[in-house]
Amino acid sequence: MFDAYSTLQLAVTAAIVFFAMLVRGMSGFGSSLIAMPFLVFVLPIHTAVPMMALLVLILFVFLTLRDWRDVIWRELVLLVVPTFFGIAGGLYLFAVLDHTLLIKLLGGFIGGYGLYVLAVHHFGLPPVRCSEKWALPAGFLGAAADTLFGGGGGAIIVVYMHLRQVNKTQFRATTVMLWFFEMIMRVLGYAVSGYYTLGTLALAALMLPAIFAGTYAGEKIHHRISQETFSRLLAVLLILSGATLLFK
Repeated sequence: MFDAYSTLQLAVTAAIVFFAMLVRGMSGFGSSLIAMPFLVFVLPIHTAVPMMALLVLILFVFLTLRDWRDVIWRELVLLVVPTFFGIAGGLYLFAVLDHTLLIKLLGGFIGGYGLYVLAVHHFGLPPVRCSEKWALPAGFLGAAADTLFGGGGGAIIVVYMHLRQVNKTQFRATTVMLWFFEMIMRVLGYAVSGYYTLGTLALAALMLPAIFAGTYAGEKIHHRISQETFSRLLAVLLILSGATLLFK
């Protein structure tokens, strides 16, 4: 079943998945943005994208059961509906707009916001808040970007939640619940499109220990950092994510 992959390919894939989940465990987002630029050098993209989606969905089943009490339900409700429309919109835009241009625009936005967050901490720029009315464009654009690029849209939700000044515990619980619903839709879409072959499912099963080990290690680090350190970590990840998309 794994004859198509060498032992080295499987080992490198597991290491990439572990590191991506370590980052996600620390920050609450970023698994696909960290994993995909490296996985596509090891696996075919039509295997890597649905495999990561399935792994993240499996992880989120456990996280939603654990953290649902910390969810900000009003924020979730405001974000869920535009997220579903964003998935449909992303499929449409993928067919009619220039893919490279969209990636660079998204990368510039994400990286620019990350620089702004660092400037708030290091140069005393005033922090900015946004109202909940921005949930509609944030939910739509985040899901559309995830559908277009296989990742990246989560950073838009991070920006929105950061501007809402949500604390790190509620941030993690609410975003996990939102992305849980989004991942269900995306995995169903990949399944209908025929991407979940027996080989892809077996590969995902082989990677399960890496996702749980990486998440466990990342969350151990997360609980030891302050809110300010957490905010700075998010900023750095946003800058790296933006740079990844700009130079993709």
